[in-house]
Amino acid sequence: MKLAVTAASGQLGRAVIEYLKTTHPVEDIIGVARTPEKAADLGVEIRKGSYGDRDEFETALEGVEAVLLISGNDAPEKRIEQHRAVIDGARAAGVRRFIYTSVQGPEQGGGFADIVRSNRQTEADVKQSGLDWAIGRNGIYVEPDIDYIDGYKRLGGIRNCAGDGRCTYTTRSELAFAYACLLTDSAHAGKTYNLSGTAISQSDLVGFMNRALGTQMTYGFVDPQSFKADRFAEIGEFYGTVVAGIYAAIAAGAFDNESHFKAATGREHVSWSDFFATI
Repeated sequence: MKLAVTAASGQLGRAVIEYLKTTHPVEDIIGVARTPEKAADLGVEIRKGSYGDRDEFETALEGVEAVLLISGNDAPEKRIEQHRAVIDGARAAGVRRFIYTSVQGPEQGGGFADIVRSNRQTEADVKQSGLDWAIGRNGIYVEPDIDYIDGYKRLGGIRNCAGDGRCTYTTRSELAFAYACLLTDSAHAGKTYNLSGTAISQSDLVGFMNRALGTQMTYGFVDPQSFKADRFAEIGEFYGTVVAGIYAAIAAGAFDNESHFKAATGREHVSWSDFFATI
């Protein structure tokens, strides 16, 4: 059974392929990338496929049994048609099973909600495709917080507008395992899973960091408008709006969701104590 993973040069695509290489022959794994040379080091066949190009994907998915569509990172209004081109290409190529990486979060309001709504539309398109399907709704990646630890140290801790809200975080390695399960087990057909760990607050998050690093950082609340302005200044309007929207949604409880990770994989998501012990 040939398995294909889109966005093969991206962080999640790479992680899924690296996991699949531990369980499947490399000749059965296909990576699809807009720029194939960026994924050439993965050691599997890489085919060209640009989101939005239906014909490229029909060619890229020839002979493929199951494909994982990793959600694009273009503006929300563009993603829907880009994803539809992948779905149409998969159907024309004779793909039987279609797995989609969606996202948890708010469907109303601004900021991150625009991205969530575009994901929900793709979920609907996948369900109406006539293909066997399964959908994962990712929690928020915890890795960016790990990458920003030096910044948190300079600030004395985590500063945002999430308040006491709890968030179902996850990691790319756990998602790689989960999507490998969805790709290879037809028992998940027709199911949608929240793929995330135990929900934790920002105070919990900084506590895990302190125990792992021997630091004494704290969590401090920043009012939403000030936090949004700060994000705009550091990372620009588009990504600043997204990040500010995520933390506002955490405060509103939009990420305090039940995890279905065990139902999707057969085991619990890694505990945050165990994860932070590795950083």
